[in-house]
Amino acid sequence: MSAISPEAFNALLTEKLPMAEALGIRAESIGKGSARLIMPFGPHLTRPVDVVCGPALMTLADVALYAAVLSAIGLVEMAVTSNLNISFLRKAERCDIVAEASLLKLGRRLAMGAVELVAAGTDDLVAHVTATYAIP
Repeated sequence: MSAISPEAFNALLTEKLPMAEALGIRAESIGKGSARLIMPFGPHLTRPVDVVCGPALMTLADVALYAAVLSAIGLVEMAVTSNLNISFLRKAERCDIVAEASLLKLGRRLAMGAVELVAAGTDDLVAHVTATYAIP
């Protein structure tokens, strides 16, 4: 069972992570060691060629893995990203983006996970992310 609910995580976003709130990022579901988040498309997310920009995709991936980490360790707000690698695989043209995050390894001080970013309503993988979180 998850140590944090989607509702509690969304409240945390509103209160403590204004950038994620500004991008419209929301948790749809959270299981122990996993999370599914969505970022709705909007013109504020685009580059001049009308695709979702990389910084928004990186933010979504980071927030999704944060949710997966908290699902395993509970509400530890100061768990922070220590490393994030992203591979952009295809353009995300004017679409909502779904993030599927899962923990690969959870230790006492570090958590490592992976995130798949998918164009909503398709199987099109937009980006693949691996990241490490430091746990206080």
